[in-house]
Amino acid sequence: MNKGESMRRSELHSPMRRQLIATAAAAMLLGVTGAQAAAGATEWGWPTPYEKVSEESVKWLKNKGWWPIQVAFQAPWSGQNTVNIVMNRMGLLAQRGVDAKWTAFASGPAINEVLISGRYQVGNGGNFPFTTLVDRNIPVKAIAIVSPNLMHALVVPKDSPIKSIKDLKGQKPPATIGLVTGSSAEFYFQMSAQINGIKIGEDVILKNMPPGEQMSMPRGITGVVSWDPSPVMMVEERKNGRIVDSIFPYNIYEGQFYLRNELIENVPDVVQAFTDAFAEATLWTRLNPEKAVTLMIEDPNLKNYSKEILLQQVKAYNNLYKPTHIFPHGEFYGKVNEPIFKWLFAANRITRPLKAADFTAAVDERFMRKTFAKLGWAIPKEPPFLPPGWNGRPDQPPYPDYINVLNTKDPQPFPGTGDLTMPWTFGGRTHQP
Repeated sequence: MNKGESMRRSELHSPMRRQLIATAAAAMLLGVTGAQAAAGATEWGWPTPYEKVSEESVKWLKNKGWWPIQVAFQAPWSGQNTVNIVMNRMGLLAQRGVDAKWTAFASGPAINEVLISGRYQVGNGGNFPFTTLVDRNIPVKAIAIVSPNLMHALVVPKDSPIKSIKDLKGQKPPATIGLVTGSSAEFYFQMSAQINGIKIGEDVILKNMPPGEQMSMPRGITGVVSWDPSPVMMVEERKNGRIVDSIFPYNIYEGQFYLRNELIENVPDVVQAFTDAFAEATLWTRLNPEKAVTLMIEDPNLKNYSKEILLQQVKAYNNLYKPTHIFPHGEFYGKVNEPIFKWLFAANRITRPLKAADFTAAVDERFMRKTFAKLGWAIPKEPPFLPPGWNGRPDQPPYPDYINVLNTKDPQPFPGTGDLTMPWTFGGRTHQP
């Protein structure tokens, strides 16, 4: 071997060259991994191919008379309406071999009636209606969270002398407040009244009033209590009201996507299909908020809602938080709801003194855990709207500030540090853990 050949061979095996080769190989491998992730997932980040439910499960549902599966949702309930409409119109259950039919209702109590009767097998409920199901031992389990921190607000006429909820104390004659009795709106108002020293029946008279009537702010009432989009429409579009109190200090609101226990016990693959489709609808909406609004406008129940309001609500209640907000933290929300359970029982609104553990037992996290594993998402230790170092206690309102639509407009970035357990592709970009 001559001297020139020896030098060339030495250069080929030098530490620097070996490092360059290793770096290039790693980059190539990373590129292949990203390409594989992109090829094996939808643009909005759901891994493909879709998992189909078994023929045995379909047969069981047909024999039960539950085919198609009946799903009840609330058209005027922001966030929840979007995810249900997207699941339906985008055929996300059909992709998984499930035949499902969605029907819109005006409120949670109306959905409770059809779930209790067995005519519907899947439903959506706010914290008060879901508590009623738990109290009555209706065999249901929550598998996902919908519309966390949905704004509920006390809205008074623009020319009202009322500046805060404390002004309702000592009203003569008693103030008349319109709300949907048995709904999450009453849940919030009762807690707010209790903390602020307002006595129901003495300072305030509650009048059962549907959301549509509330928005007209009828004469003779002091104010109305409703959930979004009604408060925003009254303030921003109709300009016939002012917000003087909101839910956020008194109740960390959560809605439930739930189904009958018989599905979990007999067709768990169908339950998993619902959970997966729920997460996929969340991701599709995150990528396509304007398209989601187009689908919503086609629902006759939303014909009186403008595109601008619907888009604002989608951004506020579907896309504001990290998509991990859908995880059903049973223990956390059980503690959140326990103070209100105490009041409900003392006021004879429920039949037994429910505890946080009763709520936790009505939540089944297993299916969403499997969904997150498919996506490569880490299970969050707590809901993502709680800021780092939040010093509140979920069982002790009033609460210190946390992220909500009144104090935050920009969506939380996702994924962030610790959010992923494996590469995940969204919108054409592959994110690494």
